Amino acid sequence: MPELPEVEALREFLDEHLVGKEIARVLPVAISVLKTYDPPLSALEGATVSAVARHGKFLDIEAGGLHLLVHLARAGWLQWKDVLPSGPPHPGKGPLALRTALTGGDGFDLTEAGTTKRLAVHLVHDPADVPGVARLGPDPLAADFDLAAFTALLAGERRQIKGALRDQSLIAGIGNAYSDEILHAARMSPFKPTQNLTSEETAVLYEAMRTTLGEAVERSHGIAAGRLKAEKKSGLRVHGRAGETCPVCGDTIREVSFSDSALQYCPTCQTGGKPLADRRMSKLLK
Repeated sequence: MPELPEVEALREFLDEHLVGKEIARVLPVAISVLKTYDPPLSALEGATVSAVARHGKFLDIEAGGLHLLVHLARAGWLQWKDVLPSGPPHPGKGPLALRTALTGGDGFDLTEAGTTKRLAVHLVHDPADVPGVARLGPDPLAADFDLAAFTALLAGERRQIKGALRDQSLIAGIGNAYSDEILHAARMSPFKPTQNLTSEETAVLYEAMRTTLGEAVERSHGIAAGRLKAEKKSGLRVHGRAGETCPVCGDTIREVSFSDSALQYCPTCQTGGKPLADRRMSKLLK
């Protein structure tokens, strides 16, 4: 799933390639992709893109006083085309979900792999009209999101830290991959309860979060949209690397599986050398 660093890189890419250009048409190909119908997508025809913003994992393309909000979900992606195909796209079983064509002949496709369709597009007057945006917590890389703000957010939480980091209504933009990376950098168990964090541990976690996300954004800076997925994977130390060697201590990276996802961690770095056998049965909370 694209998370804050990749979506920020896409925002930067689109800011360079899209702002100032005129939209010819926006064509939904997959029935499931469009979540709003008023205003219609035809309202964007002839509008000039004035800005591209990011809200958590949402891209926000502003044109003609309207906002085209895109959430790529788990398997969605944006593919820029210097020259779009001349004919209209045909609905079918392929990954293409929506096409945005510009008057200059270029534009972008939104695609989604797999059979589970969660990619979402909204056209609204105000980004806050999208429930997923309205409920977002603060951006973890915002200049005013300091340690005091982070400490205050966690003060009322009573759950495992992995889940807290992934909660978009608490902190916007962090998903499964970067929560693993942040906890590895902080040398902290994903199952540790937030209410058990000391002030020193909270400070370590905050620094790990800012550093991990900031470095990922920096690595993605200037990379073309088509190469961002590979860049993300190459920069991950533990996520998606079960069975490999931890680059910090040399231990074997382990995995805990869930019904629809999995987390990865290093026992030596994060759990005192003890493997986490199961999310529900493990008593290891330190």
